[in-house]
Amino acid sequence: MVWDKFARGLIYLAAVVSVSIIVLIFIFVGKEALPILTSGEVHKEVTLSTMFRAQKYGTAEAPLPYVWQPVSEVPKYSLLPLFLGTFKVTIVAMLFATPLAIFAAIYTTEFAPRWLREIIKPVIELLAGIPSVVLGFLALIVLATVLQDLFDLDYRLNAINAGIALGLAAIPVIYTISEDALNAVPKAYRNASLALGGSPWQTAWKVMLPAAMPGIFAAVVLGFGRAMGETMVVLMASGNAAITSWVFAEPVRTLSATIAAELGEVVQGSAHWHVLFFLGTVLFVITYSLNALGVVLVRRLRRRLTGGA
Repeated sequence: MVWDKFARGLIYLAAVVSVSIIVLIFIFVGKEALPILTSGEVHKEVTLSTMFRAQKYGTAEAPLPYVWQPVSEVPKYSLLPLFLGTFKVTIVAMLFATPLAIFAAIYTTEFAPRWLREIIKPVIELLAGIPSVVLGFLALIVLATVLQDLFDLDYRLNAINAGIALGLAAIPVIYTISEDALNAVPKAYRNASLALGGSPWQTAWKVMLPAAMPGIFAAVVLGFGRAMGETMVVLMASGNAAITSWVFAEPVRTLSATIAAELGEVVQGSAHWHVLFFLGTVLFVITYSLNALGVVLVRRLRRRLTGGA
């Protein structure tokens, strides 16, 4: 009984410490970003409105309404190029990683023999242990050249290159959770489908996959957050050009790469300093919101699949 109380207390303490660390990190980052949100300007070029609205830069022939150029005679802090670059890279990563990870999970749970499953699962999960700098180096040296030669791209480093490299980092997350979700489906579902004359593929696609959909959806949401928050891969493989363009074959710059590239050299307490912490706060809020939305949608989907109200 004493050991049970001690174990419960230890688990409770670990949970409190973990939550407290996250809250303290958010408070610190938010405190440094707070001057951006106040009514007073931290710099003549930096207010919340100037970061989200178009400004008149460039020339009449080549206007530049959205510019991220914090180190210049007149600093410019438009966030649209960074948001656009982040979502372009993340979209490419999810389009690349999601089908591969889900179909790999279906194959290993429904079709692969046991000996092959014991090989495929550890190999895919091994990707999670590869440092992101190695993936970035691979994308920078090998993948960028292959994509440029294959599709005749003007730029070696672009959103497609960085997105595929990010997809490699997101595949283990999506695969592992999806496979666990498929394995959690009762075997009676599979046996009933096969007994009624369904083929193994029909059983996997029309029975097992819908039943595991809440877990698979959670896997996709977590993979999305993993791709959006990745730093080193996009820092090395995206080209780091804050361009406002919907063309995926052009270089991009993401929120996380901007923080990593500029925070080490910025003057503490300057306008640039506060803007970078504001970017961190925005990234934190986006990731938390996605996870919270994923939890809500998974609960609703689970209730619908189980016949709940």
